[in-house]
Amino acid sequence: MTADTSDEIRVATPADVPAVRAVTDAAYRHYIERIGVVPAPMRADHAADVAAGRVYVTGDPDVVGVLVLVPHEDHLFLESVAVRPDAAGQGVGRRLLAFVDAHAGSLGLPEIRLYTNALMWENRKIYPRYGYELTERRVEGVYDRFHYRKRLTGHRLSG
Repeated sequence: MTADTSDEIRVATPADVPAVRAVTDAAYRHYIERIGVVPAPMRADHAADVAAGRVYVTGDPDVVGVLVLVPHEDHLFLESVAVRPDAAGQGVGRRLLAFVDAHAGSLGLPEIRLYTNALMWENRKIYPRYGYELTERRVEGVYDRFHYRKRLTGHRLSG
């Protein structure tokens, strides 16, 4: 394993904001032409998300993976997961998704939710492999999104 694919996943600091922006942009940029709009994670206020403690990064010395996690009363929302394209295939995404599960568990939250654009078919193939189930398709403004959830073992939500 190379130095920039360190297993450590940590809370991002203000010094990480440029890297968070760079990794997010690199991971999502290629979707602009396909979906016809700038993906929502590229439009995020990264500095505000970091300041709020919602951003986690991995990679040392260079950030190669980014998570944006928003806890709610009954679930953890996975707002964004981004892996630098040159780190693809090295298990970074798998480790990030495992961290999401562990983080939700540490917060006592029984479910993780996320969505992905309908035209990001790569993601629509990946999430079910990690235990996410499709709950609905919904158009929100200019975004056509598939919504997913993952119920964590040992937890049950009614409804």
